[in-house]
Amino acid sequence: MNKQEKTEEFEVEVTNLPETNIARTSSSWRFSRAFLSWQRSVNRRSWRVGMISGILVLSLVALLIIVNGLHGNPTPPSVPSAYTLHAAPPHYIYRNQPTAEYLGHLGLAINVVWSPDGTRIASGGRDSTVQIWNARTKQRILVYRGHSNEVLALAWSPDGTRIASGSRDATVQIWDARTGKRLLTYHSNSGAVFSVVWSPDGTRIASGSEDGEVQVWNASTGRHLFTYYGHSIAVTALAWSPDGTRIASGSVDRTVQIWDASTGAPYLTYNGHADVVTSVEWSPDGTRIASGSFDTTVQIWDAHSGKSLLTYTGHTNTVYSIAWSPDDRQITSGSGDGTVQIWNAQTGKRLLTCRSETVSVAWSPDGSLIASAGDDGIVKVWQVA
Repeated sequence: MNKQEKTEEFEVEVTNLPETNIARTSSSWRFSRAFLSWQRSVNRRSWRVGMISGILVLSLVALLIIVNGLHGNPTPPSVPSAYTLHAAPPHYIYRNQPTAEYLGHLGLAINVVWSPDGTRIASGGRDSTVQIWNARTKQRILVYRGHSNEVLALAWSPDGTRIASGSRDATVQIWDARTGKRLLTYHSNSGAVFSVVWSPDGTRIASGSEDGEVQVWNASTGRHLFTYYGHSIAVTALAWSPDGTRIASGSVDRTVQIWDASTGAPYLTYNGHADVVTSVEWSPDGTRIASGSFDTTVQIWDAHSGKSLLTYTGHTNTVYSIAWSPDDRQITSGSGDGTVQIWNAQTGKRLLTCRSETVSVAWSPDGSLIASAGDDGIVKVWQVA
């Protein structure tokens, strides 16, 4: 989706600094006076005893500090002021350097996706191109230039032979992932296409656009099947259930809606977010949904009842993208706070933070790597297993 900017206003209570300083100075003076009084009360003839006692006390304090340092939690590395992070648990890890970087886009890299077999990475950018990289050799193997405006959405077909790309030029294009040959152009969306997703069997595509509609159509012929009208404003995220029966859609209207993938009949509406929903993902087992938002949270909820199960609050800015690990145990989330974070999908405990400007994240099929794309136009790959 197109990156959006928000301005938040904060009211700051200003304390009376002069009075605070006076209070601190008075307290320090009283402490000094008490200390001097005690010192003068010491019998000069027992000064040796006092000195020995002082040395023993200082030694005991030093010993306690050393023991506390040995058994206490390690202090996490300092974080630049640009990244305001929450306190970290003892096992919390920062990772600053990716294992690979792919440089090709001019300007913002908006999305990144792994091929189903894990051998290739595709990325779409503000420069209107889609670029494909060999994940092993790190070589760029194809540049697709079929769009006339920035590429906002990207998805591999389940068999890895085709790619669907949605653009601000109001089209979805399907093209051969090996040759770059355009196979089909779908024009029925009105306005920018923010999201595209394939059905698990590869026969259909759903696309969401800024007009608030979701179009479902035949991926081979482009024939329109039906339109879902449940949202009142732009559809920013889509996810097809693993069993192919339902579709989840997120919107600027702050809702996530689940509906029948064959008829468009509404099934459930989730109202847990306080701001724009930017991303939606089904869990691999199909029982839960994770959704990210401008409200800085990722929320996990029951895909059948809509009951909230967990709210992750580790980010301090918009959550632009989320992805489940293939084993269903972890989630990675990319945020405007300059981090990619990995956390336990059951407990919400943060496990790893990679510092990178990020608007899109994707987990490799084998679960060992995460790819991220962001403001600097660089696609980065991080080792996580």
